[in-house]
Formats: sequence, C-alpha cells, structure tokens
Amino acid sequence: MEETSGRLISRRSGKPVSAIVPVHLYGQTADMDPILELAGRYGLPVIEDACQGHGAEYFSTREQRWIKAGSMGTAAAFSFYPGKNMGACGEGGAVTTADPEIAKKVRMLRDHGQAQKYYHEVEGYNGRLDAIQAGILRVKLGHLTRWNESRRENAARYQELLAPIASDIGLPFEPSWAKAVYHLYVIRSQHRDELQKHLASVNIGTGIHYPIPLHLQNAYADLGYRAGDFPVTERVAAEILSLPMFPSLRSAEQIRVAEGLRAFESAPAGV
Repeated sequence: MEETSGRLISRRSGKPVSAIVPVHLYGQTADMDPILELAGRYGLPVIEDACQGHGAEYFSTREQRWIKAGSMGTAAAFSFYPGKNMGACGEGGAVTTADPEIAKKVRMLRDHGQAQKYYHEVEGYNGRLDAIQAGILRVKLGHLTRWNESRRENAARYQELLAPIASDIGLPFEPSWAKAVYHLYVIRSQHRDELQKHLASVNIGTGIHYPIPLHLQNAYADLGYRAGDFPVTERVAAEILSLPMFPSLRSAEQIRVAEGLRAFESAPAGV
C-alpha cells in the first residue's frame, strides 16, 4: 500500500483502499484496537465479519473494557447458517450498526431496494429474514451464553487432553485480550491429510476450514495473485484441521478424539 493525498492506494490494483474487514475467525476476535486506530488515521470504515463470532468478546486497551464482537466497527455481519453458534433452521443473517444512514440503506437493500412498498430507490435484493427463522433465533438467543460457555469448557478440555502432543500439532491460542466462543476448534498438523484419514478410519469426523486461501480462489483470479504471494496463509491452509466442537460434546467423546490423535502421532513413520 502507498499513501496518496491522505488515501491508501493498493500498489497491485492501483485502486484506493475503501474499507477494512477484520474477520473474527473460528469464534475468536481480531485484535481490534490497532485496526481501529489505522482505520481512523485514514478515514476508513471498519466492517466486522462476525459470522463466527456470536458472543465473542475483545478487551479494548483504548477503552479499558470488554466489548462484544460486532459492536466495534462501522457495521458488522452475522451469519445464522444452521451450523453457527446461533443458527437458524435455514439460511439467514443480520447486519448491525449504530449509523442510522447505514441501517436505512441496509433495510432498503434487503427489500428490493425499496424504503416504501413499490417505490424502489436502488437496485436491491430479496434478503428478508422470514418470521419463522426469526422466531427460532429469538428462542436460541436466550441459550447462546450457556452454549458458548460449554464450547469454552470443551476447548479447555481439548487443550488439556492434547497437551502431551502439543509439540507435534499446533493447538489454538487464545490471547489475554480475547474471550473466544470456539465456533470451531482447529489444530494444525504438517501431516494433516494423513491425520484426517486416520481419524476417519476410527469414525472420528473432522473438517477443513478452509482448504483454499482466498487469493488463490478462481473467483479472485482477476486480482492477479499467485501461489507464494501469501506464504503464511498458504502454509496454514495446508495444515488446519477442525476437530468435533459443539455445546453438547461429551468429555468421553473428546477423550476418544484425543486418543485417536495420540495414536497417530505415536505411530512409526510410514505406518
């Protein structure tokens, strides 16, 4: 990036940087203080991706208090996909903002671009959350704190169970300024694919979130990025593996997952 007349310009595209989109990935908040400071310096809006961060918290040194994910930027997006910490029974999502103008624009965009029925100000979408999904979510909201605490307890149990092989696999790290809600519990292994096959052979399901980095997705090929442009991202994408994680996960099930991991790590090479 380079600065021109107080604006950030992308050296790759030659276009101005128009926003910062921090992602609260896997249920842990991004380090927001420096992001917000940078955004303020250049007058950029911050749009939080809180789709996996329902209830996650961040301790702001600037404000000396804990703040919920989705309430720190100009606006934020939440997903209510069924697999999320607070999921509906179908597709759904929400935008949060304290800016009345943004709220007005979002309401129009979700409803065919109309602020008044049949009077379309802009070209919009049909993104309205139906009443059945909203009713289900309203009930689930009352359970969210308890479910998140269960996820945190499960994560702590995984950390304890997997401590003996922590030098062989990378365990999640939760900094002091974050209270993660563990939408996913993701480890890293240099032998990820073999490990996943081994766990599948003993009926332990796992997932990969996400196998292909954004800069290598076909959808963004026009940006001109190539393999090697983001080496850390590419290395991590080849190593990540999501272990079973949900509020009702039992300790006996976690012990079996840990046993499967330990068996793999202790097996002779090539076996």
